Amino acid sequence: MTNQRIKLIQGDITKVNADAIVNAANTSLLGGGGVDGAIHRAGGKAILEECIQIRNRQGGCKTGEAVITTGGNLPAKYVIHTVGPVYNNGGKGEEGLLASAYLNSLKLAAENQVETIAFPNISTGIYHFPKKKAAAIAIKTVQDFLADNETVKQVIFVCFDDENCGIYKGML
Repeated sequence: MTNQRIKLIQGDITKVNADAIVNAANTSLLGGGGVDGAIHRAGGKAILEECIQIRNRQGGCKTGEAVITTGGNLPAKYVIHTVGPVYNNGGKGEEGLLASAYLNSLKLAAENQVETIAFPNISTGIYHFPKKKAAAIAIKTVQDFLADNETVKQVIFVCFDDENCGIYKGML
């Protein structure tokens, strides 16, 4: 099922030209490994400073929720930080939490008049969410959101590796 408003690319999300990129953050919002660390390194201290302000105001970001900061030195105007679930055999509501991470990121994008948004593969790295299951949730959540929202014109799935790219290609 192809949608003109959904695009798939393989590469580095920190180099994507979009109004907003999504960071697969941790609850502390202070940077970490993987895509989180790459975004913080490429975006510079302005992102971390805003994350610290958010932490001071609300104590971080809960799993499935999302917050927005500047894009700092990135090509993107904004970074939407969302926390995906750590996968624990699927018995702890992980699928719903992952869908919420995508949905809350999209809602925040629409609220901020973001027309193009790029997503990494949330929770599929060190959080061990099964890649095929995560891709199916991501695609369905995005398609459902786009069916009812005109603000977001394009969603870009950015896959860093061949495996995820192949999974998304097959599903889209």
